[in-house]
Amino acid sequence: MQKIIVEKPYRFIPPYRTTFWSSVIRALRIHQFYLWRSEGVTSYEVRSVERLRASIDAGHSVLITPNHPRTADPLAMGWLTVEANTHVYSMASWHLFHQNWLNAWAIRAMGGFSVNREGVDRQAISIAIDLLAEGKRPLIIFPEGATSRTADRLQALLDGVAFIARTAAKKRAKQTPPGKVVVHPIAVKYYYGGDIRRAADEVLTDIERRLTWQPQRDLSLLARILKVGSALLSLKEIEYLGHSQTGRLAERMNRLMDRLLGPIEEEWFGRVLPGPVVPRVRNLRIKILPDMVAGRVKPEERARRWQQLAQIYLAQQLSAYPPDYLTRPTVDRVLEMVEKFEEDLTDKARLHGKLKVVLQIGEAIAVTPERDKKAEIDPLMTAIQASLQSMIDELAAASPLLEETRPDSAATLEHSHPAVEPE
Repeated sequence: MQKIIVEKPYRFIPPYRTTFWSSVIRALRIHQFYLWRSEGVTSYEVRSVERLRASIDAGHSVLITPNHPRTADPLAMGWLTVEANTHVYSMASWHLFHQNWLNAWAIRAMGGFSVNREGVDRQAISIAIDLLAEGKRPLIIFPEGATSRTADRLQALLDGVAFIARTAAKKRAKQTPPGKVVVHPIAVKYYYGGDIRRAADEVLTDIERRLTWQPQRDLSLLARILKVGSALLSLKEIEYLGHSQTGRLAERMNRLMDRLLGPIEEEWFGRVLPGPVVPRVRNLRIKILPDMVAGRVKPEERARRWQQLAQIYLAQQLSAYPPDYLTRPTVDRVLEMVEKFEEDLTDKARLHGKLKVVLQIGEAIAVTPERDKKAEIDPLMTAIQASLQSMIDELAAASPLLEETRPDSAATLEHSHPAVEPE
């Protein structure tokens, strides 16, 4: 499990209000160096930047809501500040401030402030509302709340984004003169320009050896991915369900995720919670962590809760594998899948380099202070999701398809892998 949970009392970390350091970082292109060195991103393109500039020039308060496919995304926003000639504020998970002192300083220098994802962080929400209402800089919030590694699909969006936007809109409406709040969704997409077969072979060979297999190079690349994925899914089914399961892929994955989350939800909530996995995971962490952080649990109970947190984390990992993702096997989706395999096994994916990031800026979405209370989902969140997915679909269409030399296809192993299910 990656170190995304900090077992110590939360302390809000504010952003630096000065623009001196962010100007220096932007002018020296320091974000470019770190994108290359730590994320393998070597080029970029920002599209429709005039949309964002128009909102800034009009004096609107601007909320930016990108999708979150890679850990590189916050650094990639540095290109947005360059092309739009603006400074920004951004919400950043508290655990990012605990990686090392340099990262913590750089996040604050670029306008980042902490948010506790494992609780209701009223201070972070209040600061976000105030900063957005001020309108001095755009505010960036990643509404998926976690990295997905699937650039062509959105995870469930957190509705707290709409609360922040609408509350800020109320404040702006009361100003003299009154102002507006707008949302600009931004679709983030990475295109791989290297040798996908060589990159995938390196990762898959290492995983196959972990499974005590010989490298499966006699298979096509797609079939090889499916076979490895089938083995990894079956191992987890055996661990938690007693034996490997049968049936359609989506059914198997849902069955395993319910087994991972259901008993823990029964313990902490008295019932199994409905809805997408990521919000369910967040709700469980909010229940489990406070006493651990406060040191109010005995060592045995602490160990038991860490075991629960590991199960919860696994459920979140599984939820990030769309069952039909490789029915359109593009080069970029194939790279994402093998990276996810490696990251889920080792907590770290190797760098392959030659990534180009594209930031597609969406049209401004006007935010009204009040919402339609009859709507089950806030219409603002529906509009953000629709805008993001439309741009994501457009960017995904530009990804080249994987060229196979063997007849194996996703259909031949349709029941075997958590990334593939026939449409």
